[in-house]
Amino acid sequence: MSVSTLTVTADEENIRLDRFFRRHYPHLTQGALQKMCRTGQIRVDGKRCEANTRLVPGQVVRIPPVPAPSADRPVREVRQELDERLVREIRQMVIWSDEQIIILNKPSGLPTQGGPGIRKHVDMMLDGLREGDEPRPRLVHRIDRDTSGLLLVARSPGVAAKLAERFRGRDVKKDYWAVVVGRPDPMEGEIDQPLARLGAGPNALVVPASRGDEDAQSAKSDYRTVDSAARKFSWLELSPLTGRTHQLRVHCEVLGTPILGDPKYGGDAVHIDGFPDRLHLHARRLQFPHPAGGWMEAHAEIPPHMKETFRALGFTAGSVPPPRRS
Repeated sequence: MSVSTLTVTADEENIRLDRFFRRHYPHLTQGALQKMCRTGQIRVDGKRCEANTRLVPGQVVRIPPVPAPSADRPVREVRQELDERLVREIRQMVIWSDEQIIILNKPSGLPTQGGPGIRKHVDMMLDGLREGDEPRPRLVHRIDRDTSGLLLVARSPGVAAKLAERFRGRDVKKDYWAVVVGRPDPMEGEIDQPLARLGAGPNALVVPASRGDEDAQSAKSDYRTVDSAARKFSWLELSPLTGRTHQLRVHCEVLGTPILGDPKYGGDAVHIDGFPDRLHLHARRLQFPHPAGGWMEAHAEIPPHMKETFRALGFTAGSVPPPRRS
């Protein structure tokens, strides 16, 4: 074993150092990596670094002697073998695919990532989208289990890091459609209501918070009423300006118009006889800078239960524009 170096490629732009090592040395534990950083064995362009250091193309990473994987603890194969049913299912969600990104229309009820008691989720199905020896696709962001609609996936770690940075900024435009109980007053505007999270895990609850609360996080959303039915139901277009957990669901409750089929934030008021008892929230439109240049815009068709409700209320969604890059 000897000291070597690796040069950061364009595809690895903005990737964290620990993820860079995980890509090249998947058997190296996080603890061992952090110790190597702490003792100065790993360096970037000759300088000390932390495990969370962000890398840029052209930087040279000093690689100390890395022990080989133990024979009794073989490296876990990154590729997960999926049965044909799951491969077909994930491929049916694809509405756009190119050399750098994949855009999915996720169905309601399918979690984006795993957790306690969750055996099937989008993340574990991503191996069904890669071709040959290319890297495993990576999720760029998440949407709630019961929210349907657009989900962006990167074909490589470098592209994922670049797009995740865009999502953290103001370069990504997201529009959601929701069917709510009641009609907001005013019919459009901005909701500026800080939120706080109570508890952890799947049972965590997000609540409105006062601006002076220690746990309060700024949360803003734009909304407009697209159509309404006898003041009893409304079709809203919602645009989150921040990215808090359950933000749109709580903000609709703050408006006095909880989302149809959302018992967590609407209680009994959102269970209406004759309408599907499922969350009526859909990630409809996504606009973002394409990693290869230009802008990407995609729209996702609403799920079957929302189509049923639209028909019952006389709402007309219209045709779905095809994805386009400009």
